[in-house]
Amino acid sequence: MTAPLPDFRSPTFLRQHLRDTMAFYDPVATDPSGGLYHFFLDDGTVYDTRTRHLVSATRFVVTHAMLYRTTGEARYQAGMRHALQFVRDAFLDPATGGYAWLIDWHDGRATVLDATRHCYGMAFVMLAYARAFEAGVPEARAWLAEAFDTAERHFWQPSQGLYADESSPDWALTGYRGQNANMHACEAMISAFRATGEQRYIERAEQLAQGICQRQAALSDRASAPAAEGWVWEHYQADWSVDWEYNRHDRTNIFRPWGYQVGHQTEWAKLLLQLDALAPADWHLPCARFLFDDALAKGWDAVHGGIVYGMAPDGSICDDGKYHWVQAESMAAAAVLAVRTGEPQYWDWYDRIWNYCWEHFVDHEHGAWFRILDGANRNHTREKSNAGKVDYHNMGAVYDVLLAIG
Repeated sequence: MTAPLPDFRSPTFLRQHLRDTMAFYDPVATDPSGGLYHFFLDDGTVYDTRTRHLVSATRFVVTHAMLYRTTGEARYQAGMRHALQFVRDAFLDPATGGYAWLIDWHDGRATVLDATRHCYGMAFVMLAYARAFEAGVPEARAWLAEAFDTAERHFWQPSQGLYADESSPDWALTGYRGQNANMHACEAMISAFRATGEQRYIERAEQLAQGICQRQAALSDRASAPAAEGWVWEHYQADWSVDWEYNRHDRTNIFRPWGYQVGHQTEWAKLLLQLDALAPADWHLPCARFLFDDALAKGWDAVHGGIVYGMAPDGSICDDGKYHWVQAESMAAAAVLAVRTGEPQYWDWYDRIWNYCWEHFVDHEHGAWFRILDGANRNHTREKSNAGKVDYHNMGAVYDVLLAIG
């Protein structure tokens, strides 16, 4: 049964929802031999004790840091330190400064399963260090700088003002370029500046935002994408020209899906306003409003509720599934826009999205949020959290709303 509707704008509710969501992981997630487990069924059962993913490992640092900053409870700082140490011990290759993408953890030892270097992963390494430093780990400032320098040395492309996406373990770049890694790098840079005050981080955040939301988005022209002009496309060639075909027939890729991602338009809207609060620029607010307004106008399911996953360049919905992170990031963007503009329609969207999530995504029996529903809001999987989820997006959205409303 759906629980009664709370006041979604109440800081008391939001803080409690953070605690309630983390409570799903608290009893079972910590592995005394190192780090945390990453794979959970709906009822909290751990279904894979050995596989560890860099994205989950770093996001556990972030979620615990947010809980500690919000509640001041020492158990969350202890959880953050436990997760942070595992990132350094199990994923970092000190000889190269790179981080493994996937490992097998058994009997206290890590065996690398995939040593590919991903800028997407490095973005979350930097975010984890920034949030850890902010939450009382002084040595994390140097680790943040170390990771930033590594990303600059191996992924940064000065001529484009963006990061490349992927390399071999010895830093030979592949030809793929993507906006997703740059978006999360922008997120990391905003947090790094908040934590340290170092100007280089906010300058890099602005450069990334301009590169993706201005220059790359302008490549979605009327001829090739008549319904999505000005939207952010996901995939690019090595020269940063649009790759319209990449993963076109792969609906299962959780990090590189085909199509315009509706949730990435709203996530960029949120990031642009968070950037603007620290380093104002005239273009931030108009771009944020456009991305949010157009995404919700075209991506909200008027029949079943919720925001769909993917839209093709011609405006047709190419994936009508409902993903938890899309709803969460859109809800946070609505709140940030409401606070910034004072316009009630954004609070209306915030409440509408929360109402939908409260009914369909929040698991009122076992805790946390379901991961993915179909177009009619049915859950076809028992997996509450697989690689990368750990409820980072929905907890992060709640935390962002708390920051926005003060």
